[in-house]
Amino acid sequence: MRYLLVDGMLSGTGVRDATCGGYVDLAELGVLPNVVQLITGWLARYETAHYQQFDDPREVQALDEIGLELCGRLAQELPGNKIEYFSAARMEKLKFA
Repeated sequence: MRYLLVDGMLSGTGVRDATCGGYVDLAELGVLPNVVQLITGWLARYETAHYQQFDDPREVQALDEIGLELCGRLAQELPGNKIEYFSAARMEKLKFA
């Protein structure tokens, strides 16, 4: 079992190994290519919001909602792994159910 943390931190891949540290190479994660594309698109959007200093609360909310949806996708594709979400904009973990 792996403990993965979805986050939008700059210079990351969007998925961090919370046990061993460091970011996971999405190509080696073992998920469908469209999920990798969703993560990279979300990460690019997160980067833009970061450089705008997260000044739009609606965008932060949307990014967090997408991040939580990505957690759900990863949980489906990687059963038996622990998946959590960290909002880089809010600097806190958000509950993924």
